[in-house]
Amino acid sequence: MAKRDFYEILGVAKTASDDDIKKAYRKLAMKYHPDRNQGEAAKAAEEKFKEAKEAYEMLSDPQKRAAYDQYGHAGVDPNMRGGPGGGDFGGGFGDAFGDIFGDIFGGGARGGARGGRQVYKGSDLSYAMDITLEEAANGKDAQIRIPSWDDCDTCHGSGAKPGTSAKTCPTCNGNGVVQMRQGFFSVQQTCPHCHGSGKIIPEPCTSCHGQGKIKKQKTLEIKIPAGIDDGMRIRSSGNGEPGRNGGPAGDLFIEIRVRKHDIFERDGDDLHCQVPVSITTAALGGEIHVPTLTGKAAIDIPEGTQTGKQFRLRGRGIKGVRSSYPGDLYCHIVVETPVKLTEPQRELLRQLEASFQQNGHQHSPNDKGWFEKAKAFFS
Repeated sequence: MAKRDFYEILGVAKTASDDDIKKAYRKLAMKYHPDRNQGEAAKAAEEKFKEAKEAYEMLSDPQKRAAYDQYGHAGVDPNMRGGPGGGDFGGGFGDAFGDIFGDIFGGGARGGARGGRQVYKGSDLSYAMDITLEEAANGKDAQIRIPSWDDCDTCHGSGAKPGTSAKTCPTCNGNGVVQMRQGFFSVQQTCPHCHGSGKIIPEPCTSCHGQGKIKKQKTLEIKIPAGIDDGMRIRSSGNGEPGRNGGPAGDLFIEIRVRKHDIFERDGDDLHCQVPVSITTAALGGEIHVPTLTGKAAIDIPEGTQTGKQFRLRGRGIKGVRSSYPGDLYCHIVVETPVKLTEPQRELLRQLEASFQQNGHQHSPNDKGWFEKAKAFFS
């Protein structure tokens, strides 16, 4: 019987990526798994399972896939030709199936070769750093103290008590992994005895308790970029916890927390602040000075300015880490009502109010409109 096209078996195009091929095989492997097909359907499912496995073994190997694309089944059948497809299919069923189900069932292990000792990346660490708004805007160089793991001085990193040594794990014979088999179904997993190291330590070092490393503290230089915002993180590669079995160290993430400012509130690259103005300045107009992150700036207050009036100072905000230009500073006017008046001052205000009454509502631009709306509301 002529063999079916491998791409047709997996249901992918000839231009499919390695990831697409892997996903297609995983879907078929789960569908036709022996545990999911019993009775009369079991035999047909088993054949489809084997068919999908063979297709994946060929197309997941770059050399075999190239030979198949050029010569078809003859390019990968050792009984029909030599060359790129000749010889062993590579790794066998357990290896081809192990990677797929390793992804399904999880696990952060990595191996230098299939069936070899598993290595694990170390865990990431996080560090919260409080900075001021000025430091966030201008950037800064900082020093932080973080945990570090150095080789144990007693056992020199071996984890074994001085005078003793680690032994090869009898469960996995030093491979760090064991095979779980059920019929033709095989899954590779980390050895439960040595936890993937391939070795056991009969007499652990009393200083490091068999870990081979001692936790200490170290000082790390950190550069805070100008324009960083609250909640952003800085990644310091390799400064997390050490990996296991020779795996790479994790990373350190510095989370920035910008303290609340007495004057400014940040909104993206813009800054906002409330500016108190005396009633006389608001009524008569004049020039006032407002603070910015780079010094003072002058604002001309027009005659008759009301509370809530907004003035925009271009370029006086913050230049974000991903911005080409700095934001703006928005000054929100708050007209202050005078307090703790003396009796002469009270009399002057009474006289001023009397003069306002003589001219109706012309001195209060919002007064007339508000009373008309209130009258309509109650009527």
